[in-house]
Amino acid sequence: MNIALAQINPTVGDLGGNADLIVRRAEEARRRGAELAVFPELCLTGYPPQDLLEQPAFVEATQAALRRVARAVPPGMGVVVGAPVPNETGTGKHAFNAAVLLENGERVAAVHKRLLPTYDVFDEHRYFEPAREQQVIEWRGLRLGLHICEDMWSARERAAHRLYDEDPLGSLAAQDPDLFINISASPFSAGKHGERDRLVEEICRRHERPFLLCNTVGANTEIVFDGDSRVHRASGEPVCCAESFAEDLLVWDPETGDRTCYVRRDPTPDRHAALTLGIRDYVEKTGLFEKALVGLSGGIDSAVTCALAAEALGAERVVGVTMPSKYSSEGSVTDSEKLAGNLGIELREIAIKPAVRAFDEMLAEAFAGTEEGVAEENIQARARGLTLMALSNKFGHLLLSTGNKSEMAVGYSTLYGDMSGGLAVLSDVLKTDVYALARFINEEAGRAVIPQNTIEKPPSAELAAGQRDADSLPPYDTLDEILRRYIEEKKELAQIVRETGLARDLVHGILRKVDRTEYKRRQAPPGLRVSEKAFGMGRRLPIVMRWDREAVRAETAPAG
Repeated sequence: MNIALAQINPTVGDLGGNADLIVRRAEEARRRGAELAVFPELCLTGYPPQDLLEQPAFVEATQAALRRVARAVPPGMGVVVGAPVPNETGTGKHAFNAAVLLENGERVAAVHKRLLPTYDVFDEHRYFEPAREQQVIEWRGLRLGLHICEDMWSARERAAHRLYDEDPLGSLAAQDPDLFINISASPFSAGKHGERDRLVEEICRRHERPFLLCNTVGANTEIVFDGDSRVHRASGEPVCCAESFAEDLLVWDPETGDRTCYVRRDPTPDRHAALTLGIRDYVEKTGLFEKALVGLSGGIDSAVTCALAAEALGAERVVGVTMPSKYSSEGSVTDSEKLAGNLGIELREIAIKPAVRAFDEMLAEAFAGTEEGVAEENIQARARGLTLMALSNKFGHLLLSTGNKSEMAVGYSTLYGDMSGGLAVLSDVLKTDVYALARFINEEAGRAVIPQNTIEKPPSAELAAGQRDADSLPPYDTLDEILRRYIEEKKELAQIVRETGLARDLVHGILRKVDRTEYKRRQAPPGLRVSEKAFGMGRRLPIVMRWDREAVRAETAPAG
């Protein structure tokens, strides 16, 4: 039997559009000889639907859309669709996260998700009731081990212990399926491809069954999905692989599809593809903006953000703005001009000196007798933010925030200034990885799209005379070693000190900065998630708290 994996890009809440997309792909799969077409998890609603699932009208409309798909798919063909279905047991949550098998206008069978993740960006226990058992589906002489996303991750270890004491695939394997089919909405993070590879290969070898994985693709607000759908033979090797970061339709013929496929995945190209897709889908799926707006400082972050936006949307849909102040270097303007010319985007120059001068005059009496410092510096950043937001308001452009993860982590950013915007493109990209992206963009283009001076000059906010980031922060390669371990790998002070060999006081100071600037990050625009732990919906820390790891260490130290 030929089986199709339909890696599609649904939009959250667009029930009609998603249903049409499912039907079109099912028809294409039929034309290509497939008897069964498999679609991703919750593809009918888009993932994650969040509190839309608490609206009765949305739930009712979802079931109507599912019936419509059942009637519209090609006759004689089976289609597996991910959708919420009502829980009619009378107890528990009102819905199940389901994989529904449709054929000839009817629901032939359905399986419910057993493991409902509640870590990082996932909050499925909020909405769904877990399945109480797993059952193999018998269909056209095949025994299908159909299951949903997290159900295959039960064996993965987290924090040196297993996250679940249940094994859905073990339960299915005991029922002697002919193959496993997993439908997923598994988000991208750097390195996730290899992790999926290892997990699926292990499952195949353990249970000696082929494994088909159909994952969604596209971006919905912060979350980016890379697709990465594939078929593995029973011995574990992948024999059929979908394109990543794009819609694709795989049709697997068990008789002729026995070939090994391997796609090399590197973090920097993957981040580039994920960020580009994230920008494009944010703009296209919201449908609110014709163009993107980027404040250009001549620095690396704004240059990379602008280059990504131009690739995602087309140069004609990106506007750059350079806003020199009295502290701006010559390169701030000339490097921005060179970047805009290289990309072919529109560039505006609006000096902020009059605005800063006006604020200085307005605040002169209130600030009298005090020394100039951060407050005066930030007036410049806020004047730029106000200027950009005025342009966004006037022309309906989406303002892209340019701050990177390193700066966001330690609070090296200005509320209502450089943090202004509708989408934070680099907020999950450490500074050293921003430089890697810049080099990759130039390598791919075969020319210096991002000016070499932008890459080589010392980073600076240019809010004071002779200012450099290094005046306030350790070198970024040092800072990022600390931040990567603390935020993404969830390691603590002593372990970071051991692994890096850095001074304890330095590491402790950085960790305190991260903890104490949560209030800033909570007011930042949504950021594209490209790591295992991004700021935003996947990292939830209290703003009001008095956690001090060093104080606790002193209090609990042995006496004497």
